[in-house]
Amino acid sequence: MIDYARVEHLVRQAGQMIRDAHVSVEQVHTKKSKLDFVTDYDLRIQQYLIENLRPLVPEAVFFGEEITDGNDARGSEKGFCFYLDPIDGTTNFVFGYHHSCVSVGISKDGRIIAGFVFNPYNNEMYRAVRGQGAYLNDRRIWTENRRLKDGILAFDAPVNLEHEAEFFEVLRALYRETGTIRSGGSAAIDLCRVATGSNVACLEELLSPYDFAAASVIIEEAGGVITQADGSPVSLTGDCSVIAGAPLAYEQMKEIMQGIRNKK
Repeated sequence: MIDYARVEHLVRQAGQMIRDAHVSVEQVHTKKSKLDFVTDYDLRIQQYLIENLRPLVPEAVFFGEEITDGNDARGSEKGFCFYLDPIDGTTNFVFGYHHSCVSVGISKDGRIIAGFVFNPYNNEMYRAVRGQGAYLNDRRIWTENRRLKDGILAFDAPVNLEHEAEFFEVLRALYRETGTIRSGGSAAIDLCRVATGSNVACLEELLSPYDFAAASVIIEEAGGVITQADGSPVSLTGDCSVIAGAPLAYEQMKEIMQGIRNKK
């Protein structure tokens, strides 16, 4: 039996490290592109999580975003796996945007069973254990079943997007049907806001499993839907597209996207 209270405590502690951080130029590095940042804090927080979560489930593997000791950098279809994003929204973090979070998802035999997403700037802990409901701090949360026009559509995409024209064609079509749109820069937070109804839907062109693993169970436990853009299950072993929303908004979004694909 996993001590979920301990997991939540560790995620909160990691979030406090984000909130207390003072980022200097020397602590910021780039990865694949100019705005693909990693900071010393990303590395430090991920190492902290691995070292402190491992005793809770000694046989577990770890799939984290950063290259650190103890990171297996892969999912597992057998046994337990922790999906770690030490700072989701690193670009926001670097520029002092104060819209970042810690995300920890836990899977067993290839299925996410628990998720914790903590935004330390607002003291917002989104959490869910499979079969036990979704919560924001101590408040039970549900996704209100609305259509796109009745809420906010969140979206994001890589800067160097391979299918840029197609993505923005989809976004333009969705924009015409929705109330308004937002791009917050933290996929985990945007997805969790689907669970509370703050976002009626969310479109992410390309995410890694550690970006959405925790949020996926939070959304589902709140009554929402999350899949890849074509309706297939999200992948816990590799990058994929992600769409999520209240059931009505999700179906509407999938229908609009399918209509565009059928025209190609």
